Amino acid sequence: MENEKKIGHLHPLTIVIDEITNFFLNWGFSIVRGPEKEDEWHNFEALNVPADHPARDMQDTFWLLPLEERKLLRTHTSPVQIRYMKKNKPPFRIISPGRVFRNEATDATHESQFYQMEGLMIDKQVTLANLKGILEEFCKEIFGPKTAIRIRPSFFPFVEPGLEIDISCFKCLGQGCSLCKNSGWIEIMGAGMVHPNVLKAVKIDSNDWRGFAFGLGPDRIAMIKYGLDDIRLLYGGDLRFNEQF
Repeated sequence: MENEKKIGHLHPLTIVIDEITNFFLNWGFSIVRGPEKEDEWHNFEALNVPADHPARDMQDTFWLLPLEERKLLRTHTSPVQIRYMKKNKPPFRIISPGRVFRNEATDATHESQFYQMEGLMIDKQVTLANLKGILEEFCKEIFGPKTAIRIRPSFFPFVEPGLEIDISCFKCLGQGCSLCKNSGWIEIMGAGMVHPNVLKAVKIDSNDWRGFAFGLGPDRIAMIKYGLDDIRLLYGGDLRFNEQF
């Protein structure tokens, strides 16, 4: 029929974000949100990012006018965790999905705005084993039951120790291919144990409480899952692209 309406399609980013949030909701996490317009304290200082850190430079962050007010478009969703910890007492498990903004050139793997999701768990006896166990189950849920993870040391100001989480390549099963750049592994997220300075900033006693945090990019996960080679496809608004999902 000429007047028959076509069924719409969920955007691939919506599909991926729903998959991720549903996993963590089933594990007892709550969804929290915060403002995209942030101040310097919540975005940097409370997260143990020093004043001379490159991320605070004009060329990496969208600082808003007037500059003397030190307002900016948030560069990650971690400020949501700071705001939540200031108003709530532990224990808690939260995830914070949302848009973030970086003042950088756009190309196949970089956008000036993209989605990020960060997670936080604070309790009396939280350890790296808890972090590893949850993220292993997450990766199996999103990428398949045979997915393995690899943990590498890294550095992020707001966690200590800092970690990079890789997954075994689901395309070549670890044998090496173009997707994993012949390494057998794909970098998927950063994580670590919450730095005591971050807990101190929100008046949580690190002698009594500890926790882990992680951050991942739904855009990157969508690109990996669906074999996309250009992040700009996710933001082009082309219905021919969306109708494939």
